[in-house]
Amino acid sequence: MLTAALMDINSVSGNEKQLADAVEAALLEIPQLTVMRDGDAIIARTELGRSERVILAGHLDTVPLPLTEGSRGTVPSSWEAGVPGEGILFGRGATDMKGGAAVQLALAAGLFDGGAQPKRDVTFVFYDHEEVEAVKSGLGRLVRHHGDLLQGDFAILLEPTDGTVEGGCNGTSRFEASTAGEAAHSARAWMGSNAIHAAAPILARLAAYEPRTINVDGLDYRESLNAVKINGGTAGNVIPDRCVVEINYRFAPDKTPDQAETHVRELLAGFEVVRTDAAAGARPGLQHPAAASFVAAVGAEPKPKYGWTDVARFSELGIPAVNFGPGDPLLAHKDNEHVHADAIRKCLAALQGWLAG
Repeated sequence: MLTAALMDINSVSGNEKQLADAVEAALLEIPQLTVMRDGDAIIARTELGRSERVILAGHLDTVPLPLTEGSRGTVPSSWEAGVPGEGILFGRGATDMKGGAAVQLALAAGLFDGGAQPKRDVTFVFYDHEEVEAVKSGLGRLVRHHGDLLQGDFAILLEPTDGTVEGGCNGTSRFEASTAGEAAHSARAWMGSNAIHAAAPILARLAAYEPRTINVDGLDYRESLNAVKINGGTAGNVIPDRCVVEINYRFAPDKTPDQAETHVRELLAGFEVVRTDAAAGARPGLQHPAAASFVAAVGAEPKPKYGWTDVARFSELGIPAVNFGPGDPLLAHKDNEHVHADAIRKCLAALQGWLAG
């Protein structure tokens, strides 16, 4: 099975070259595609002159392999019952997202089978460095270097969604809320001021915060605002003079990162707050004719995407985009990461039918 073959090539972020080589070689075998490579990212396009162009995109990298002995979410892959192509496939990238990448390759290979001519032009995008900091993103690099090749009417990111269309995505931002104190020997604590204790109101406000659910273009996006790390103190016998609470805000795509920052600052008024990272979300864009026809072809009620994905990069380009791919997203990055073979086949069939229709 193609998914297993992709999974058997270790492509932890920063180590995508071997897999990119294999994907490029497979695409170059299809004469109807124009193929361009930038580093370990690849764009392959049909040039049929159709009135509509669809982008099918996915990343090649995975998170690091599990450290737990006996984990099945590793490399090489393995089948639950030992029968290739049947049942459940275990291994790193099974859901996130070599199942989706395999669907892309299978679509590309079969697009012109038997003299078929797809009703839409298609751009296939495979890219590196998705699972690490945004500055390294292969898709971001493609946007900067080859933005003209990424133009289209509608984009589908083959992230795992359990075969359901997930429109748009939440935005994400990170902050540091700091408190200052005065260092002193802990035996004479009254001579100092404890910065960790001073951070208690920050934690109290975050604990009491009730996240909102916001309807955007017909989908309900659930927000979250949480402390994710706290750092303070220098030694076991020193009153800490500084404390930093790291905060992550997942915000609905009805607001910009700046508006999200304003909301956090209002909640934490009186404290020093610095924004350290931010990425805009993406509205679902399901009203676009291509998106609407795809949702109808899939036949399931679309859902919102709570996490951030690269649909936001397409949204910034003015291209409506959705997430749609095989596998349970809750299994992504797990030590027992796995996907059902039938889920991959079902996803492939849905896209084949829609592209041909």
